[in-house]
Amino acid sequence: MLDIALIGTGGFMPMHNRYLTAMLARLNGRMLLIDCGEGTQMTLRRMGWGFKDIDVICITHFHADHIAGLPGLLLTIGNSGRTDPIIIAGPKGIREIASRLCVIAPIPYEPHFIELSPKGDAPVAFMAGNFKLSALALNHHIPCLGYRITVDRAGKFDAEKAKRFGLPLINWSKLQKGETIDHEGRRYTPDMVMGPERKGIRVSYITDTRPTSGIPDFIRGSNLFIAEGLYGDDEMLDQAKEKRHMIFSEAATLAKDGEAGELWLTHFSPALQDPKQYLPIARHIFPDAKTGFDRMNTTIRFKDGEESDI
Repeated sequence: MLDIALIGTGGFMPMHNRYLTAMLARLNGRMLLIDCGEGTQMTLRRMGWGFKDIDVICITHFHADHIAGLPGLLLTIGNSGRTDPIIIAGPKGIREIASRLCVIAPIPYEPHFIELSPKGDAPVAFMAGNFKLSALALNHHIPCLGYRITVDRAGKFDAEKAKRFGLPLINWSKLQKGETIDHEGRRYTPDMVMGPERKGIRVSYITDTRPTSGIPDFIRGSNLFIAEGLYGDDEMLDQAKEKRHMIFSEAATLAKDGEAGELWLTHFSPALQDPKQYLPIARHIFPDAKTGFDRMNTTIRFKDGEESDI
């Protein structure tokens, strides 16, 4: 299962009831943060999931409302007792920018950087800690990335096959985890006792962009699609185009075209005091749309609700 939380839902500047846009994912106790604007660590503290287990921070782009909170957060993580490295991923240049920001925040661990340069509609896949990720180039004023988290799920373990092979119970979990074992002079591989791969979990995160032709395929089949809706009213389309952002109806159309399971809207303009007022616009296009709010969270489970087969 995968836990997802919106840490903040505001764009441009923090407000008294809305921090800057960020998202937190938790998988098997380890965490990944997307974006880190000013005040992110304050709402993270209110979230209560802790700091020490954040292994990966993915930055969408280098505008201040998405990265200015990074040095303070990294310092807080260090003060929590962490000594293991943290992976920081982002567009090309993330190493230099993060290193310069962190001059004011000496940390007791080493950051490992992943610089990403996807082109056109072709995403780049990469591993960061325990997280299987993909990044897509978006259409903003500066290089900007969308991210997708994928949790794969192996096929169902065939206990009857394992018994016919005479494999001891102690080896079953090793095979299910993808390990190869040797037993009584013969080598056994996972494919000998595992069924076909089953549907996993997919969460996609897209913000600060105009709609692009590559987004629907990138988010296709996502259990949850988190997308910006800077403005709710269609009459604000010209302003959204000028700022290279999206409105509710555009995000909803992407969710529909990408066959997402659910849409959470985020990154609201400070002028958008009550996002729910415009939710019917999105739901007219994509009924499973919701307006996000700070610390909104959910747990996404595998389709049949199972977590383990042994």
